[in-house]
Amino acid sequence: MGVYLKRTLLLMSLFCCSTSAWGAEIHGRSSTQFMFFQNELLERRQAEVAEYLRIAITNIDKDGKFNIYGYGRANQDFNAGEGGGMRLYYLYGDYRNLFDKIDFRIGRQFVNLAAGSAIIDGAQVTLKNVGLPVAFTVLGGRDVIFGETGELGDGTNTALGLAANLEGFQKTDLELSWFRKYDQGDIARDQLGASFKQYLLNSVRLYGNARYDLVTETFNEVLAGVKYFPTANLIFTGEWFQSYPTFDTTSIYSVFAVDRYQEALFRVDYTINDMVSVNGGYTREFFEEDGVANVYHVGVGVRPIEPLRLNVEYDNRQGYNGSLSGVMVDAAYDLNGKFELAGGFTYDAYQRDSLTNEEIARRYWLGGKYKIAKNMAVSGRIQNDVNVHYEENVSGRLGFDIDF
Repeated sequence: MGVYLKRTLLLMSLFCCSTSAWGAEIHGRSSTQFMFFQNELLERRQAEVAEYLRIAITNIDKDGKFNIYGYGRANQDFNAGEGGGMRLYYLYGDYRNLFDKIDFRIGRQFVNLAAGSAIIDGAQVTLKNVGLPVAFTVLGGRDVIFGETGELGDGTNTALGLAANLEGFQKTDLELSWFRKYDQGDIARDQLGASFKQYLLNSVRLYGNARYDLVTETFNEVLAGVKYFPTANLIFTGEWFQSYPTFDTTSIYSVFAVDRYQEALFRVDYTINDMVSVNGGYTREFFEEDGVANVYHVGVGVRPIEPLRLNVEYDNRQGYNGSLSGVMVDAAYDLNGKFELAGGFTYDAYQRDSLTNEEIARRYWLGGKYKIAKNMAVSGRIQNDVNVHYEENVSGRLGFDIDF
């Protein structure tokens, strides 16, 4: 399990000792799944049983300020000689409004700033209500890295972050942040980030995100967009996106040359009535050395009768590095409020360049869900992939969920 995971579990168990004082409530979901699929990394068929458990312990203290949240996975691979494994995704204590000024989390947690994100064994503290319309956040801890058979790295893999968030403005969100990761004591990531959201005239939303890499001195990600919704059932979207891949400085991939990618997107979503909705869009893709491509998209959703939902999406891409034309169809039917049956297929025809023959890829799937009780359900899905690599590639999942 690992020494760091054991320490986190011990810390959380100490927190849980106080739960009986105020009649704490425990909520969550247990999901048991049987899966079979082709493992591309190991190049073999894999069949495994996995147990996913998500819990929330609330009302631990009399003011309801302290809560505990956890989520993890245990699995048993029947085709692997090493057997099973475990992953703890998060398990942390969350205390809100200490002195009406401080929020803090301690334990394993997912931290997400505009400048970067990670799973850490550590702490996150936010200072607010200090006479300024700004809240300040500081976070840090061991950088948790998952590998095929367990956790990688050690105590020298760490992550740190600082952020300032605008608060008190109902229609404006703004964050400025800094994020750094260490690998074996060396700086692996060093980034600045910003995110922005602004509502105007009750019908326009402006938004954007930017991430600047201090090591390579370049913007590795930029997004700027606007949404205009003149009515509740009509949305216009325009976006511009730029990506310049950067890697950890300690990674072998950091020495490889990469290209900048950009795209401009326009999309319309319109709900005609309760039975029909349509959408359409156009994307212009820009690659290095003046390479461009055009992507066209149309879709329609239909509900001819209340229990039945149909959805059809079509994409066509022409230009740089080949062409692609594909359609995706899926349907769902609610039989009696307890049992839902769903299925669909995807058909893609693509040509990588003008000298290669056209290749076809298809996917067929069928699934369903049955509510045994209000808090209990069983679900399943089976699919088959047929393409240039597989004449048949069947995979599936059977799950049993209990809410408590």
